[in-house]
Amino acid sequence: MIKITDEILIDEQEVHIEFVRASGPGGQNVNKVSTAVQLRFDVHHSASLPADVRARLLRSGGRRMTAEGMLVIEAKRYRTQEQNRQDAIERLVSLVRKAAQPPAARKKTRPTAASKMRRLEAKRYRSQVKRLRRDRSGEDY
Repeated sequence: MIKITDEILIDEQEVHIEFVRASGPGGQNVNKVSTAVQLRFDVHHSASLPADVRARLLRSGGRRMTAEGMLVIEAKRYRTQEQNRQDAIERLVSLVRKAAQPPAARKKTRPTAASKMRRLEAKRYRSQVKRLRRDRSGEDY
């Protein structure tokens, strides 16, 4: 079990880890050894996640989320499989923890008296500018 919070635990059977060859520098090692990790977690069908956390995670997944609701995390920062595996799991935990925190409720605020005055003054100024631009060809002076 992967512990996210005290209430949320993800069964390791729900997380699929695959080792692939990493791109980039590394000499012969990078061409021979599959050290990069591709972690897949089916958020859409996960029984471990509460509905509200699942919805927030689906929204916040960004490019890591597939159309089917699969979260894909690629870890290739380190040279060993185990370090990359740990990195991928830590990133998954971090994402789910972030989604587990409910968004802060918005507090209604009112405009200050000074901001109201500034807005009305700006409206008066624009009105005056437009009044001065009017065509006065039909008026007597």
